[in-house]
Order: sequence, then structure tokens, then C-alpha cells
Amino acid sequence: MKMQRAPVPWGAVLRGGPAVLPLLLSVLADRPSLGVPAALGAMLAGINDRPGSRRGAVLRLGLPAVIGAFGLFLGTCLGELTGGGRSLVLLPLALGVLGLLAGALSSTGPVASSCGTQLLVAAVIGAGMPLPEPGWQRAGLFLVGAVWLLVLRLVLPSPVRSRAGAGAPYLLGGEREAVAAVYTAVADLLRAAGSDRAPGRRAALSAALDHAQDTLSGPRLRRHASSSAERRLHAQYAAAFPLAEAATALAWAGEPLPARIAEGPDRLARAVLTGTPCGALPAPARSGSGLRALDEALLRAAADFDNRQGRGLRTGGTSGRTSLLRRAFGPAGRAYGIRVALCCSTSTVLAQVLRHDHWYWLPATAVFLVKPDLGPLASRVLCRAVGTVAGAAFFAVLLEPFAGSAVAVGAVAVCGALVPVASRHFAAQTAVVTVLVLSLVALTGEPSAGAGRVVESLLACALVLVIGHVRMPGQRVASVRSALDTATSAAYRYLRHVLDDPRDGELRGDLRRDAYRSLAAARNAIDLSAAELPPVARRTAGSAEVAQALELLIDTTTACAVHLDGRPAGLSRSYADRLTARLTALDAAQAGVFRPERAQAPVVVAMA
Repeated sequence: MKMQRAPVPWGAVLRGGPAVLPLLLSVLADRPSLGVPAALGAMLAGINDRPGSRRGAVLRLGLPAVIGAFGLFLGTCLGELTGGGRSLVLLPLALGVLGLLAGALSSTGPVASSCGTQLLVAAVIGAGMPLPEPGWQRAGLFLVGAVWLLVLRLVLPSPVRSRAGAGAPYLLGGEREAVAAVYTAVADLLRAAGSDRAPGRRAALSAALDHAQDTLSGPRLRRHASSSAERRLHAQYAAAFPLAEAATALAWAGEPLPARIAEGPDRLARAVLTGTPCGALPAPARSGSGLRALDEALLRAAADFDNRQGRGLRTGGTSGRTSLLRRAFGPAGRAYGIRVALCCSTSTVLAQVLRHDHWYWLPATAVFLVKPDLGPLASRVLCRAVGTVAGAAFFAVLLEPFAGSAVAVGAVAVCGALVPVASRHFAAQTAVVTVLVLSLVALTGEPSAGAGRVVESLLACALVLVIGHVRMPGQRVASVRSALDTATSAAYRYLRHVLDDPRDGELRGDLRRDAYRSLAAARNAIDLSAAELPPVARRTAGSAEVAQALELLIDTTTACAVHLDGRPAGLSRSYADRLTARLTALDAAQAGVFRPERAQAPVVVAMA
């Protein structure tokens, strides 16, 4: 029940109000049913409107909107085929198959998860919501609402301020902020070297690199005007790789460093934010391989920052090695797809048996609840129940007595502005969305639906809670094991390359990013499983020790890479012994949990 701590996303809040414009125009034209799909599209896009770059928003908001529009069209066709969405066999079967595919694809990443959710939710709403417009028109209006919010996201300025208070050009503000955060994280890790804060700072650096990589990976916003600035920003991001490697090696050594060591990365962070030259950088003493690597990385970074044109577009990372379909229909994807299909089809059957007027709310709620990226299952079920009751009570007491188009449109506008803030807590988000949905129902002229909303949401909570804790083949264990196996394979690839070809720094940087990023994904899966109720949590007991052993192995590999850069004779005995100890510890930790495939371990031990 804890609220996530994060700055208020004022840009998203200011966009939430104007996003109601298509709905307002439809009400003024006395055709409120035209604005309902548009408002739904804007609402779902608003849920995805998180802090980040504009280029990232094109994919994060645009792709789920297109998939959602297709789902709305498909659901409308299913509803017409089954006679107003009333079927105990065909409709649950069709939605179950759709849930299986959407759930499997949702397991491959956050954008895919949004696409799968919007596909299912829109299909269920299309099959059950009684609107007079045909399917193609509903889909078009849904897309209009989402695209309108995306246009606001791309056009409205959101200036970024540096620590010194200087403004930076807003077009690439999110990208500048993300790249600057990498250099700040490098400086923080250097300051934490030799203390117990170093592991947390190293994890923060990895997270900053992941965020910057995602931020820079979207489409270019302008073909010519911003190309030079974008190339330079990509070059500045690439220049952070050697710095991150050297800082990790220095932290691994466990010795405190002089305070002036962190001044160089701090100045580079300010230069990224302000777009100004970095100036002279204080050079560290070149005593030891780590400090020597840091000095050389600072020199290369200074040269890249002085190059106004940049070296070219590069985002780094090779996390897309495994194909999308292979990941989707692997053990974790299959387990999640089966769970989504069961929830979707079972809730549809239950809703059809109860014959409620708004039967589609039950499966739509179940689809949202089954998403694992919203927190542990028991937690999100409890938050959903509390939020739904609170939102329905607020609507019944404060809004329903003043029913009217103006009040409903105003409520939708206020809720749209509150969605980005409420996203910090699932119960708060549920309450805001409940008020928004009940306001849209009031606009269509249907009778009061607050009580039905509460009943169907509570039924969906109970259903998802039961299905989520049924022991299905590979459930939870599959997701954690798959994430750990992926992280282990990435760590072995990184280690083999360091031992085989230590001079290939560019590929080494990509493999290092893969290893740390895969490790972060594995830790997220482990933390999610550990926060579940005991029947689920105990199935993955001991997996945190595997992740810890992997982290130590990757850190040691990074230290070995820096050591080999300045040592043509090869790996020294002390480094080889520590590397072998890390491999042995990882092998022992794996043997006590999942006993995964470990064919590569003896090879890299022998090489070490």
C-alpha cells in the first residue's frame, strides 16, 4: 500500500485536460457517443504517458494506440457476430484465444505489455459497449483520441532545468536529462567507492544506462534540423560507456578514491544538460589499471564533447539478440499467456451468466488485474478493490446528483489530468479511472452504473486472485527461471569475450550492457515473486542468491576487462583466482535453486 515517490509529472498533468477536446466537441455537436471511444483512447494513452523523451513517447503511446484501435474494431465485430455480445461459448472462446496471444506477447517488454492490454481491453469494450457507431468508426475515433494526446506530448514544451538552474532546449530535453543522469551516476559511484554504498550506486548506474538507452532508441523527431544535436547526444552517451566501465572496476577494488575524481563526470553531466562545452577536466592519477582507464575515458569524452557534429547515432546494447516470438512463446510467455486466457475467458463466461448490463467491465477489469508489471498479485487485487469502491462512492456522492453533460465532461478532463499523478499508486489510479469511466457512461445516457461497477470489479478481483494462485505449469517459476537463465547466458557471453578478445572495446561495451540489463530484469522478476503470498513466493526461494552471484561475476568480469586493457601479458593470477571463485559460487547457487543448464560454466572456468 506504499505510494511510489517520484516528482509530479506536470507536463503530463497539463496535457490531461486538453486531451478531452475530442469529447467536448462531440458533446457540443450533440453526438456524445462519438466522443466516448476518443476519450477511452486518450485515457489509455494517458496511462502510458510517463516521464521520458518525446521520441520514446511516439512508440510508448503510438503503438499501443494502433493495437487498441484494432482491438476495438475486432471486438465490435465479435459483438455483432454473437448478437450484442451475448454468448456463452463463441465469445469467451474468441477472447480466450486473443488473451493467450496478447498475454504471450505482453511478457516481452513494457511497450508490448501496453499493446497486449489495450488490445484485450478494447476488444472486450467493443464487444459489449452499446454504441451506435460501426466498428471502423469506433476504431478511428479511439485512434483520434490517442493521437491527439500524442500530438500534445510532442508539441507542448516541457523545459528541462539543470542543477544550476540553466534552461536547455526542450525538444531533446528528455534525452539530455537521461544522458546527463548517466554521468551523474558515474560520479556518484566513484564517490561511493570503498564504502557499503558502492553496490547500490553501481545498480543505479546500470539503471541510468538502461533508461538512456531506451530514451535514445526512438525515432528522430526532425530529419534535418536536429540531426547534428542528436548525433552529438548519441556520441556523448557512447562516451559514457568507458567511464562506467572504469568506475565499476574502481568500485570493485574496494578502495576509497579522492573527492576530485568525481569532478570530471559531474562537469560532463552539466555540459550535457546545458549544451555548453565541458571545459577543462581534472585528470586522475594514473596509478593502477582502473585510474588509468578512467583517465583515458575522460580524455576520449572531452574530445567527443568538443566535436560539435558528433560521431553518429548509436544507442548501445544488444538486448534484442533473442527474437520476439521466441521470447513470447518461451516458458514465461506461455505461462503468462495461459493465465491471461483463463482470466479473460472465465470472467467473460461469468459475466454472461450474470447478464449484467455492463458485463464487459468484468473481463476488462480482469485483464488489467492480471498484468504482473502492476505489482504483486495480492497487492494489486486489494488496491483494485479499494480504489473501485472509493471512486464509485465519490462519483455517487459528489457528481451523480449534478448529472449533466458539462459536469461529465469536466470530470473526464480533471480525471485525465490526475491519471499521471495517480499512477504512482494502483488504488489511486483505479479510483480516478473509475470516476472517468462512470462519467463516460453518464454521457451515453445510460442509467447509473456505480453499483454494477463495484460488483463486477470485486468479482474480477476474486477471480484473478484464485486463478493467479492456481499452480499452473511454470507459473512464476518460469518467469524467474527464464530471467535468470537469460542473465546467466549474457554474463557468460560477456566473460568469454573479455577473455578471448579484450581489445574489442565496442563489442565489450554492448555485451556488458546486455549482462547488466538482463541482471536488472532478473532482479525485478525475483522481487515481484518474493512479494507474493507465501504459496507463490516460496517457489522461487533462493533465486536472490543466484542474482547476487551473477552480479559479483559481472562486476569481476568488468574489473578483469579494465585490467587486461593495460596488461598485454594476460590475466594475472590474482584476478584469475577471483574470477574462478565467482564462477564456482554462481554454479553452487544455481545448483541449489533451479539447476539450470550450465554447460558453458566449465569452459569459462578453464579459460580463466
